[in-house]
Amino acid sequence: MTTTTLSEALSAARQSYASKNPNSLKAYERATESLPGGGTRSSIFIHPFPLFIERGEGSEIIDVDGHRYLDFVSDFTSGIYGKTNPVLKKAIIEGLDNGLQLGAHTLPESSLSSILCSRFPSMDLVRFANSGTEANILAISTGLHYTGRKKVVVFEGGYHGSVLSHFGEDVGDLKVPYDFVVCPYNDITGTELMIRKYAEEVGVIIVEPMIGAGGCIPGDPEFLQSLRDLSTEIGAVLIFDEVQTARLSTGGRQKILGITPDMTTVGKFFGGGFAFGAFGGKKEIMNLFDARQPNSISHGGTFNNSPLTMIAGLTAVRHILTEENLRKLNELGDSLRKNLNKVFDDEKLPFKMTGLGSINQLHYTSPTQKREGLDLFFFHLLDRGYWIAQRGLVSLNFAMTENEVKGFNDAVVEAARGVKNSL
Repeated sequence: MTTTTLSEALSAARQSYASKNPNSLKAYERATESLPGGGTRSSIFIHPFPLFIERGEGSEIIDVDGHRYLDFVSDFTSGIYGKTNPVLKKAIIEGLDNGLQLGAHTLPESSLSSILCSRFPSMDLVRFANSGTEANILAISTGLHYTGRKKVVVFEGGYHGSVLSHFGEDVGDLKVPYDFVVCPYNDITGTELMIRKYAEEVGVIIVEPMIGAGGCIPGDPEFLQSLRDLSTEIGAVLIFDEVQTARLSTGGRQKILGITPDMTTVGKFFGGGFAFGAFGGKKEIMNLFDARQPNSISHGGTFNNSPLTMIAGLTAVRHILTEENLRKLNELGDSLRKNLNKVFDDEKLPFKMTGLGSINQLHYTSPTQKREGLDLFFFHLLDRGYWIAQRGLVSLNFAMTENEVKGFNDAVVEAARGVKNSL
């Protein structure tokens, strides 16, 4: 088929999608009256309009038109527990009986912090926040304060939150006005040249051990170690953003690789389903927040230690985010990626899956119409009852069964064949 035919196939898929989802369309049109673009979270928008989800059960979501989908987005890695979890539900209900907001220190707060510090090699001490974005802003600002420098090294394709993303790209996203130095990811030579150029000014190097929103591109161990060595040499604070990769083991990818940064940020699932972020690191850095010390840094936040979040997070790390559970989930993801890539190669299908463990990304590899090809693939999967991110993110959760993952594997292959037949 010609390039025009791929566009025609996508147009037909969008028309079919619209005809199948009249209630979502009506809900979307109402939402645009009070929300710019009909929503408040850019990453979940779908062209031509998003589905409106009514409820979730286990590994399924149900939209307002009554369609059921197996959810392979898992709320962009944060929904690792599935839609319902009896252990979390029981703890949250019991927590409600103790009060919504207490405005004071609580025992679950210190218990959760103690477990996080024991899990992550870089965390001597930790502070809580309300999102990964907030945790990264606080970690960067802390690192700059500690070093007394101004420049922040980031990487092409990196994502550290809604105002810390799309580095090196000509897009209209808002960015916190740090003095950024943008370096090439997984390029030791290119990165070292850039950093040495500003060696005396660089206060922070922040990096994802695996690029997440930028395509699930694992950092080469040698590259990450080079950042550890270089940051030590120039006196900069190295921050690992493990907001996503913390689920690759009980101590994130730093524990797997044996590379210890100066600071680490986490978020998403450690709140047990509630909004959460945290940043921690070396004692000499984090002691800047010790209120017992003169001239300590003030760090407020009404919901930093929200009782329900602390209880849910503590329950999650004690009973669900165990080494065995994480190992099984990540092995399932590794197997899925290996199996799909073999079929893609054997059948010469224009797709590839990248990632680590239970976090992966499907890429459309044709040299032209990349957006259109991935969109058509997305609608093919929807028609088969599977929900992924429109950009291709696939994230597994504990509610999934091996049979459900196998069914997804088969559906992906069928959808990929459908796209190939449109070329």
